Amino acid sequence: MRLKRTYALLCLSAAALAIPVLAQGGPESLLPPGFGDQSAQPPARPQPAPAQSPAPASATPAQTTPTPLLPNASTVDTAAAAMPAATNGTENAADEIAEKYDLPPTARRSLDVIGPLTPALGGLEQSAFGQVSGQGLARIMRATSAPFLSRWASILTRRALLSQTDTPGDINGADWVAERAWLLLRMGEADNARLLIQSVDSDQFTKRLYSVAMQAQLATADPAGFCPLLPRARDFTDEPGWFMAQAICASFSADQGMASALLNQAQRRGIARGIDYRLAEKTVGAGPNSRRSVKIEWDGVSNLTAWRFGLATATNVEIPAALYRTAGPQVRAWEARAPSLSLVQRLPGTAVATRLGVYSGAASLSFYSALADREDADDAATERGELLRAAYAGPSPTARIEAMRQYWNLQPADGWFAGPAGVHYGALPVIARAAAALPATADAGEDTPWLIAAMLSGGYDRSAARWTNVLEGLAGEARERSWALLATGLPTAQVDLSANRIGGFVSADASEGQLLGHCLVAALGGLDRLPAADRARLLQEAGVETTPRRPWARAIMAAAGRRERGTVALLAGVGMQGQDWRRLPPQQLYFVVSALRQVGLDPYARMIAAEAMARL
Repeated sequence: MRLKRTYALLCLSAAALAIPVLAQGGPESLLPPGFGDQSAQPPARPQPAPAQSPAPASATPAQTTPTPLLPNASTVDTAAAAMPAATNGTENAADEIAEKYDLPPTARRSLDVIGPLTPALGGLEQSAFGQVSGQGLARIMRATSAPFLSRWASILTRRALLSQTDTPGDINGADWVAERAWLLLRMGEADNARLLIQSVDSDQFTKRLYSVAMQAQLATADPAGFCPLLPRARDFTDEPGWFMAQAICASFSADQGMASALLNQAQRRGIARGIDYRLAEKTVGAGPNSRRSVKIEWDGVSNLTAWRFGLATATNVEIPAALYRTAGPQVRAWEARAPSLSLVQRLPGTAVATRLGVYSGAASLSFYSALADREDADDAATERGELLRAAYAGPSPTARIEAMRQYWNLQPADGWFAGPAGVHYGALPVIARAAAALPATADAGEDTPWLIAAMLSGGYDRSAARWTNVLEGLAGEARERSWALLATGLPTAQVDLSANRIGGFVSADASEGQLLGHCLVAALGGLDRLPAADRARLLQEAGVETTPRRPWARAIMAAAGRRERGTVALLAGVGMQGQDWRRLPPQQLYFVVSALRQVGLDPYARMIAAEAMARL
């Protein structure tokens, strides 16, 4: 038994490093009406209740003061080792405040099982991570580059990280939460990261969790969230952010004298300088009875850190668009949920949050509709709102399809590049319900594959199944891509999956290296939909070796064999790091899809496979 666990740890620890980083870069209902779930649950585990309709997702994440925005995990732990110790007076004051926050033993929550999502709420089963080493899983989480290629892989990983699961025996429960929350932050899920952190009582925080908690408060643009944690945080960590938090919290408590003294002390000691100091000073000025007025100028600032994002956003200081380009796209997803920003200011962030899976299509639709109704909306926002109204309530199917086409061709507010045929994939979840409500008709012509892709982006696989009857009325690229989407995305095979049909698709594929065709074969192989007599030949011709040889492949397939759905979900995200689908090896897609199917996560396996058919 010990040998098995040791082998699993070695495989998992190597997995995140062995996988190529492809491009570096509250909970919602995940299965809307029409999303057929015929997956079999692991026999010895409870089956989560199926979700019924999509609801708004969550978004947002963060970092420390003058440290880089998304440093590696070790940097988070050692953000400011040279931080001076607090004075005795400050320590005594912190001790007095801490006494007020102590919880009686009967009110404390256990660290043995942590997470807000129970199976009844759509979470995975309590034993989803099995007996794998927590330290090994933590190393994988720290080494994983997020956001992920796949929107659906991100949704699944979020579900796993938020699930109420057992804490592995070899890691402190608070540290286990910290690693999960830190990965959620890097995925753009700041609100959910903070929700997870709040599952731990403040008197059980560790140094690592305090560090990540500060990131979460900055990512959610809520510096007031520092204050309940401050009494104990200064005893656990020397990060400069917590010293600056003392000044901010003193100001919020109307103790402007103490706030000024702490700011002056920070300036003398060089704890914060330049834009970082001025943003802290401006945040202090937001407290009651403050007379500070600080002008923020971004000249000479070369990068955006979480400290800068969090305090600037909290005080409604506009951040130059160029600075967002120095950080990952997840930072824009944080922006989408910032409560202090107007709808207009949150527009670029909403585009990113939808594309990454932080926002559901329903949440994005509500946002765009509300924005279009505002008097301060610009022409682009008004046009977007009018197209959405036409897509959902146009006088005829033809008019609705026309509006959808114009919508998915619109340049998103964050300027992200288009995919095949000039379609912006991030637009598809917003019109998913509108596409699902259309009658299946060959009159859709070249728009057919993108209507199907829109349905599948929202999980409406049963609605998409109605379009199998129109394939014969299509031709060329429209017919081929529509067939590929239906071949991978439907609950059961309802289209021709003969070796000749599959081979014909690969032959007609004009992508570089026939990547789309080879990924189709890999996806069908992972879904176990290739004809048995030709399976080995088709996979070999696509360059897919079904024997897992690399550490990551061995780890995810071993986890699938142990029926550890949480571990498989995490490793699926590891296998889909990056932002460029063209750098996804077909063999990698094969193992992701195959492992998910084996552990009863077939809907996610199919949606990831169909997403590849839409984005390559």
